[in-house]
Amino acid sequence: MKHRLALIGFGNVGQGLLSILVEKKEVLRREYGFEFEVVAVCDMLKGSLRDDSGLDAGKLLELAAGTLESYPGGTRGGDALTVIRESNATVVVEASYTDLATGEPATSHLKAAFETGKHVVTTNKGPLALHYSELVELARARNVQFRFEGTVMSGTPLISFGTRNLAGCEIREIRGIFNGTTNFILTEMEKGQEYAEALRKAQELGYAEADPTGDVEGFDTMGKVLILSNVFMGGRLRKEDIARVGITSLTPDDIRRAAAEGKRWKLIGSVRQEGDRVVGSVGPQALPLANPLTSVMGATNAAQFATDLLGEITVVGAGAGRRETGFAILADLLDIHRTTA
Repeated sequence: MKHRLALIGFGNVGQGLLSILVEKKEVLRREYGFEFEVVAVCDMLKGSLRDDSGLDAGKLLELAAGTLESYPGGTRGGDALTVIRESNATVVVEASYTDLATGEPATSHLKAAFETGKHVVTTNKGPLALHYSELVELARARNVQFRFEGTVMSGTPLISFGTRNLAGCEIREIRGIFNGTTNFILTEMEKGQEYAEALRKAQELGYAEADPTGDVEGFDTMGKVLILSNVFMGGRLRKEDIARVGITSLTPDDIRRAAAEGKRWKLIGSVRQEGDRVVGSVGPQALPLANPLTSVMGATNAAQFATDLLGEITVVGAGAGRRETGFAILADLLDIHRTTA
């Protein structure tokens, strides 16, 4: 079965996916029977292009550093909603920018895909954090699939691990390091750097944005806590329900004092069951060195599941990256292939 893909967003994530698909094209066909063609690309900066008979993936990657204007052939123009509705794609890959205030425009992209009978794979946190239940119901009503592995820990299979491998367990709490930027900064501060110096290094390495507020004030982690609440604990939390504190107030003295006590600071996102309530929080915690999360350094992410049958299980892996997030989309595409072929 050949899957026709519409890529909404052709930045690092979209390009990471396409480069993997091109690189592994023959392996995917031979080992999994998975074949694909890109029939549409829409990006706010690079332009819009579609061709129901398929676009040249290699040529798209060649042009990715600039715009799609010089692509030979295809139909140009049209916003994302038009591309989604009018293309003959079977799967929409939504990797546009994230807005945790409204979830737009990505939420509208997903709704348009579902309404026109297309499966969706997304790495966009906004829709999952704010409109999960509505989107799941819409996908179910249209008998299409909704996949989002890459929204919490990039290519590290956290969502599928919890929903499949822990099926039958009662998940009582999920807590972890869900933001690589802050974890990198705290790692550097433990080496003796001031916060401002560690942040500057994170920006130079591409871990932190020019405006790092979303990371260092805990908004990114908050969005991921909302997603985990939605997926695993009934979706009863709102942004306003989550106590959120960032890392900007931590000082080198705090770091040294924790080390002297056999502890290490981490920005921890948590969602847990407390009787009939679901409680979510984001904030720096000084954890004992015996806790597996304290050994997770640099830009790496980790999550702990507290379960009734298996106790605590920790999953560690990459939480960001072009190819890592591209792999998360590939994993979701293969799941769609297995269950629809």
